[in-house]
Amino acid sequence: MSMSRGCLLCIKIKMFIFNLIFWLGGCGILGVGIWLAVTQGKFATLSYSFPSLSAASLFMVIGSMIMVIGFIGCLGAVTENRCLLLTFFLLLLLIFLLEIIGMLMVIIYREEIDSYAQEDLKKGLKLFGKEENTELTNAWNIVQTMPCYKKVKYWLGENISALGAFAICIVVIQVLGLVFSMFMYCQVLRAEKYYE
Repeated sequence: MSMSRGCLLCIKIKMFIFNLIFWLGGCGILGVGIWLAVTQGKFATLSYSFPSLSAASLFMVIGSMIMVIGFIGCLGAVTENRCLLLTFFLLLLLIFLLEIIGMLMVIIYREEIDSYAQEDLKKGLKLFGKEENTELTNAWNIVQTMPCYKKVKYWLGENISALGAFAICIVVIQVLGLVFSMFMYCQVLRAEKYYE
């Protein structure tokens, strides 16, 4: 076995294991989304203005996307298919860029997001006590022992370092995925040229 073939095999195994873990993580997130949809119902809605935007649907969409991307990566690694490896790389790069744009938008529009969230909570509170919204009324009665918006802001402030560490871990995983996929793509290309 030549050195380039040995290197390709090593990267192939690492890429497969990485994507298998990636795919399993997607399965877990999808499972949490399905569990939330089944058990929480209307309680998991993130915004009164957008009732279809629920934690359950968000988890299910993100989990499904991660599963598809992980599957493409696994298949690309096992078959050494350049098209699949490049597709995996581009999808991961697109998600990475969208995350950076999203983070910048949150930083830039922090005040607008803050006021929108408060306004959205006020709209939801107007439904408190209405006969057709008993679930919402019960939820508010259980949860509302202190100002919830301030509690969320306080919790975010207290846990910002843990959230930052989590974000850094996600970035490292994505960058490793980008590096592995492009390295394997180049190794497959080099091996194909060598055997021609």
